[in-house]
Amino acid sequence: MKILLILSMLLATVLCVNEGYRKFINQHVKGDMSTTRCNSEILSRSISKTNSNECKETNTFIRATTNTIKSICERAGEPYGDLTKSLQPFSIVVCTLRNQGARHPRCEYRGQDRTRRIAIRCEGGLPVHFDRDIVYFEN
Repeated sequence: MKILLILSMLLATVLCVNEGYRKFINQHVKGDMSTTRCNSEILSRSISKTNSNECKETNTFIRATTNTIKSICERAGEPYGDLTKSLQPFSIVVCTLRNQGARHPRCEYRGQDRTRRIAIRCEGGLPVHFDRDIVYFEN
């Protein structure tokens, strides 16, 4: 009976992490993202503030493959508080809301190219939350 309980708890944890990973990919990964596609990508992916139809103030897209981003959780990242920071910079597009207080589907964004290290939350070896981009300076 204990084994069954432990297995069901383990399965629930795995499913929860996988759901967080899928959400992360949907909200933040687009290898060929451009600054002019913020509106269409955010609308087509149904990205909004959590549990509402309010427009998200800012959304960042990482121009990379899922495997490259996943490697931050394994060998290509370092601790950053309770997050993991990438060792290398990434090309990103930061989409910032232009029409404050708007609701879906009327969100209008301005995109900006950046090259930054990124801080993400990893669970079970997978990225589940994008926290911020970090300005870096080369030595």
